[in-house]
Amino acid sequence: MKAEEAGKALERALGDARTPLTAADAAAKSGLALRDAAQGLHWLTDRYRGHLRVTADGDIIFLFPNGFTRPWIVQDRVSRALTALGHTLGGVGRFVVRAWLLIVMVGYVLAFVAVLIGLMFARGEGNDRRGGDGLGTVFFVMLRALSDALFWTFHPWSPIAVGRTLPYERYDDYGQIREARDETPFYEKVNRFVFGPAEAPKDPRAMEQRIVAQIRAGKGRVGLADVMRVTGLPREEADPLMARLMVDYEGDVSVSDEGGISYHFEALRRSATNEPARPPRAAWDAPVEAPPLTGNTAGSNVLIAAINGFNALMSLVALGAGLTVSNVLALFQKVPFEKLPDDGTAVALGVVPLVFSLGILLLPAWRAMVRPLRAARAAKERARLSVLKVVVDRAKSGQTVPAEALTSAWKRAAGDEPDPKDLRRVVLDLGGEVEDRDDGELRYRFADLTTEARAVAHARREASDEEARVGATVFTSER
Repeated sequence: MKAEEAGKALERALGDARTPLTAADAAAKSGLALRDAAQGLHWLTDRYRGHLRVTADGDIIFLFPNGFTRPWIVQDRVSRALTALGHTLGGVGRFVVRAWLLIVMVGYVLAFVAVLIGLMFARGEGNDRRGGDGLGTVFFVMLRALSDALFWTFHPWSPIAVGRTLPYERYDDYGQIREARDETPFYEKVNRFVFGPAEAPKDPRAMEQRIVAQIRAGKGRVGLADVMRVTGLPREEADPLMARLMVDYEGDVSVSDEGGISYHFEALRRSATNEPARPPRAAWDAPVEAPPLTGNTAGSNVLIAAINGFNALMSLVALGAGLTVSNVLALFQKVPFEKLPDDGTAVALGVVPLVFSLGILLLPAWRAMVRPLRAARAAKERARLSVLKVVVDRAKSGQTVPAEALTSAWKRAAGDEPDPKDLRRVVLDLGGEVEDRDDGELRYRFADLTTEARAVAHARREASDEEARVGATVFTSER
């Protein structure tokens, strides 16, 4: 990784870094390899005028008195104005990109309302083959349906009202007014209605950060069970991952007399703060759930569906009535509706809004159809992690695991009985073997995890606290 790329990754991960840092501290907080963290810190030192301290042991401590800011750079008025203009244009551009669905949807509502106004002015007397009075009735019914949808969506006593708060819910225990308001922009609700809730951005180095945190909390010594605990990975994936991390973080492997493998990362223990390291939460403690259908309130969903239903019906009417753009313009010139020429297919007010509106309505319907499958996958993953918890806890203490305990763990997490094939696959992924017993009870043993846990426990007892300390400062660039 280039020094600049590593520096920018550290800048995002460290935030306001005004406390002393070693390369190990930076690697732990960012998930970068030690060599990349060191290069990135040197790049940041040059960019933000940081300082270096060198200890008697040769460790380098990095300090950034101004954080990741450059107060010595002063912009003139023109530069500030251009910067402000750039931010404004960028904000407008981002809004248009994020809100284009809402813009098009509301734009067509306004267009159709304008058409209705034009028909009110140009409506002729009597009925003809285009159904003058009948068409006006259809328009009236559509407007009534849209107005009813708006009324029931926003009326405070509606059971599906947006932001509905009953009178007795507006006060807390001390009589103070409290009103929970949904601050989500409406354009974001439209996007969630169509495409589903946006997933939180995933940090590509989050897994490495959790592993490094576990390494530091374990005195620089870990086993595969520790890695599986914080990542949820099966054994066959955790093993090659540790091989890569040993290269990135200057690790080493130790084998006990019993054959248990432990991984040592003494370089990761060096810290400028000497704060006690805390282990990250286990993978099974993080909820695994299928995302909600839209993440909106019922009132918001009803309103969005009603608006698009209105647009879809109006587009069908426009197609049936031949309301091309030229005919709509003629309506505003007070040309009677029955005298409008047959000007072809209404594309702008017919085909396009029909496809657009149906797409907005059908996409969430499709997601609703496949959501049970996603919920089933989430339940199976919860069950696998629950089984992993039982295996890791018992293997560390050297106990064999009864099959009934794994079945119960699966059922608690997934809500139903496991398929024997799925449960057997999870056990094999974790390195389990069937134990031969005279009483006929089915139990599994995880010999590798047990011997590794003993080896790691011994290595931690033998680890010296001096590994985590930096020596006395013998040189500093501070003045």
